[in-house]
Amino acid sequence: MEESNEKGNKLQTVTARLVTDKPVKKTPYQVKGVIMNQFADDSVTPLLNGQYRKEFLYPRVQVKILNEQIYIVGINEGADPVLSLSEKLNSLDFGNITFQVNDIDFDLKEDILILSNQPVRYRFISPWVALNPVTNKRYKELDNSGRIKYLSQLLTNNILFLGKEMGLNIDVKVYTWLSLSSLFPKPIGEKNWGSFYGGFKTNLILPSYIGLGNGITRGFGTIYGLFDSTGFSFDEESLVDEAKKSENYKPREKPRSSKYYKRIHKSNQKVSKNKSKNKNSVKNKTKNKKGNLQFSESIGDSTTSENSNEVNFNRFKYHKKQHNF
Repeated sequence: MEESNEKGNKLQTVTARLVTDKPVKKTPYQVKGVIMNQFADDSVTPLLNGQYRKEFLYPRVQVKILNEQIYIVGINEGADPVLSLSEKLNSLDFGNITFQVNDIDFDLKEDILILSNQPVRYRFISPWVALNPVTNKRYKELDNSGRIKYLSQLLTNNILFLGKEMGLNIDVKVYTWLSLSSLFPKPIGEKNWGSFYGGFKTNLILPSYIGLGNGITRGFGTIYGLFDSTGFSFDEESLVDEAKKSENYKPREKPRSSKYYKRIHKSNQKVSKNKSKNKNSVKNKTKNKKGNLQFSESIGDSTTSENSNEVNFNRFKYHKKQHNF
């Protein structure tokens, strides 16, 4: 994939995939609660419990459950804490069940949010929660054409919000092309947020595994770049089935350390921490299972700049801290 030669901004991400002795049938909030209890004094805990919420509106550490595996994502300030935590993670005790952590795979990236010479494809590997109660009401008043444009604008705002939160200078127009399985939102969460399945294309390069939209702290809106041939692979059908079974999901229709970090970060390779072997051994790169994804070229597009007057629906008021376990 070609990239423009414009100078961009670096965004560091580390994704830790925990290989446990049994499938994890827990929610991201439950996993976060166990980590905060077991590692109360760890540097990652303030990034999980909302202590830095006013300083970081976009969460720097995110927990996901994908294919019944735990993924912990650290972004910029959260990268080193995630790497540090991984050195201590031997087990997770949920009271009624304990998961032994046999291995941890890392995907380390230094992505650059710059203009791409061609659209880049991404897939939502967890539901994209685009609508809150306020925006959902407005969405229902629109016809299909208006709904596509509205959702595209919200997605563009999600991307611009990410750049602004990370202190990045996105000085190009951002285009988005949405491809969703349905324009009928699926209610999710106790507030019945409106969620969608599908993917999108954009003219910016974004890091895989980060979240966009509402409910990021709950693991929603996780994206995966289909250009990335060195990351983890996914069984997408299993991801959809898993989301259907997740807590509060009610479908209406059947949908289709710093020095250490810098040292291993430059290679952009997967690093494996094996309990019985050298914990810094480098694993071979694996190809992703892209599947037969169908993207519509005209289902929806949007363009805007960072000075857009559209409401940013990823603001603090829509991401209030909820950490009751």
